[in-house]
Amino acid sequence: MSHTKKKRRPPLDINETGAEIFQDGRCPHSRFCGGCIYQGEPYEQQLKAKESETRTLFEKAGIQPADFAPIEGCPEHSRLAYRNKMEYTFGDLVKGGPMTLGMHRRKMFMSVVTTDQCQLVSPDFNRILDYTLAFCRTRGYVKYDKKSHEGLLRNLVIRRGVHTNELLLNIVTSTSEPGFDEEAWVSGLLSLKLEDRIVGILHTFNDSMADAVKCDDMKTLFGKDYYNERIMGLHFTVHEYAFFQTNIEAVERLYAHALSLIDDVDGKNVFDLYCGTGTITQVLARSAKHVLGVEIVPESVEAARTNAALNGLTNCEFVCGDVFRVLEEREEKPDVIVVDPPRVGMSREAVEKIAGYGVDQIVYISCNPKTLVQNLAQYQELGYTVSYVKPFDNFPMTRHVECVVLMSHISGR
Repeated sequence: MSHTKKKRRPPLDINETGAEIFQDGRCPHSRFCGGCIYQGEPYEQQLKAKESETRTLFEKAGIQPADFAPIEGCPEHSRLAYRNKMEYTFGDLVKGGPMTLGMHRRKMFMSVVTTDQCQLVSPDFNRILDYTLAFCRTRGYVKYDKKSHEGLLRNLVIRRGVHTNELLLNIVTSTSEPGFDEEAWVSGLLSLKLEDRIVGILHTFNDSMADAVKCDDMKTLFGKDYYNERIMGLHFTVHEYAFFQTNIEAVERLYAHALSLIDDVDGKNVFDLYCGTGTITQVLARSAKHVLGVEIVPESVEAARTNAALNGLTNCEFVCGDVFRVLEEREEKPDVIVVDPPRVGMSREAVEKIAGYGVDQIVYISCNPKTLVQNLAQYQELGYTVSYVKPFDNFPMTRHVECVVLMSHISGR
């Protein structure tokens, strides 16, 4: 039996930043950018792969849910251009080559690919990136070097209100000389023909040695330092450094499904742990007696409080701090618990503290199935059974999978 090796379809062209033009609809950055591992695969195959990987993780961890529902994908119209935030990095594709602006190259963290034709963002993101890179090249600005810690340009951050069509832009530089020409950059941005409207332009100064977007100081160059968004019938102001969900349409479906698993919250005391900017907290507060939201990021907690007031909700409370430490200091007991931890999952001490309340239902929303199954195994040791699991594909083309899980206390089975 003979096997014929499948030939890779050659690109029509390639430019100095690593972009290619393909005939089959693939992203022109797919050779170098590590963001979309499923480029070119039929969407149904992507879903099958993600569901299979998730089921395998559960099996290896010895977790057998009473009901493992099929993965829910995104509708066809929202499988591309769904990201509402991007943090781009200034760099170069090859050492000493032309300056680039975009994403880190796959398996080569010191190399940056200019992603000015990315398919996961709205066209406005690509237009703003393209303009900013041309602006900085024309003026001879130098990228920040992660080894020598010299140079001016570090990042460009773009955020978007999907339901409000608002854009918030942020250039991140060091304080080295020559300084960044803020007035000229803003003037050029405001003259761009965009589908959405720019409501804020910021300049963040970052001299930290860490390769991350950090803020030593920030100036508002135009408009305001936040954008507005609507989600699940609620209004939110999202400040530059506050966390907010990346795919709005998908997370609305996920949250609605997750909260539908709770038997009843009317008149009950609810804990929403790792609450971010408090979206779930506020949805629950519309029917619960009281909702406590706990989040460790100060900017997110401040935003949650502002948004609760904006939505006229007085029965939700937000506390900033580590979940375990905050709960150790609280005397009230919850009737229902919702957890939505970051990718690292929950600490063992937090799991033990939460399980110790013995509530009938815990809803776990996860953005990382690997740490999810670790936590679920711990909960099973502490008297809980996994009643229901459903994966969600909120990030088509990428490797990421979200999961909604309902845990039930064995005493209430």
